[in-house]
Parts: sequence; structure tokens; C-alpha cells
Amino acid sequence: MFDAEALIIALTVFVLAIFIGYEVITKVPPTLHTPLMSGSNAISGIVIVGALLVAGQDDGIAGQILGAIAVGLAMINVVGGFMVTDRMLKMFRRSGQK
Repeated sequence: MFDAEALIIALTVFVLAIFIGYEVITKVPPTLHTPLMSGSNAISGIVIVGALLVAGQDDGIAGQILGAIAVGLAMINVVGGFMVTDRMLKMFRRSGQK
């Protein structure tokens, strides 16, 4: 049931993904932040669907709790992303437009 080798591989991939993600994000120029925010909102939408599937399974209470937490965090990410995108797009409107 518990495979230590698989756990070490999974943790290694996770840590490498953190470092690579940090390096990629810090190299993004400011002009690309709005399109990237829209892309991350789409990815967060996919995360919400996966989290809903996990939370809806009857395998155990731990999976349901973790799935519910994942849904909540992904929803915060999506709503915040849309708010930031909307605010940035408002900066490009003319002063007479709504």
C-alpha cells in the first residue's frame, strides 16, 4: 500500500515544479500579465472540475474534505483572477466609456 520510492519521486517532481514555476513566472514581462491571468483562470476552472469530482466520491471523508478545500481555493483563484483582469482592462478604456 505504501510505496516509499513512489513518494520520493512524487515529492521530487513537486519540488522541481515549484522551482521551475517560480523561475518562469519571474521572467514574464508586465505586458503579458493580463493574457497569462486569463490562461490561469482557464486552468483553475479545470482544477475546480477535478476537485468537484474528488469531493463527490464516496471513498472517505478525508478525500471529501481535501476536495472541498481544493474547490474553495480554486474558486478564490478564479474570482481573484477575473477581478484583476477586469481592473487591468478598465485601465485601457477611454475616460468617457463605461
